Amino acid sequence: MSTATPIAGVFKALADPTRLAVVERLTLGPASTSELAQPFGLTLPSLLQHLGVLESAGLVTSKKTGRVRTFRLVPAPLTDASDWLGAQRDQWAARLDQLDEYLTRMDTT
Repeated sequence: MSTATPIAGVFKALADPTRLAVVERLTLGPASTSELAQPFGLTLPSLLQHLGVLESAGLVTSKKTGRVRTFRLVPAPLTDASDWLGAQRDQWAARLDQLDEYLTRMDTT
């Protein structure tokens, strides 16, 4: 369960529609702060808050060159979250299969 805390941060970061859209945009490649702000009509300080949450969750990294800060997606936390969701799905599928078997046995008796 020690992985639950970082994964919880990932889910919390992705729960906001703007941050989710930023992550989707970054799947296309790195982007500057102003490039990321443009489609949302956000002020740079507002977007920087969102990017800070994503960076704290480990979903993005940034690099400053001169006056331009460029953000890049870090896929590992998304993979970890996907693996966790897959394990939960498998666990519930097994439980539902057991319930189905039990109900089938009860129906035939």
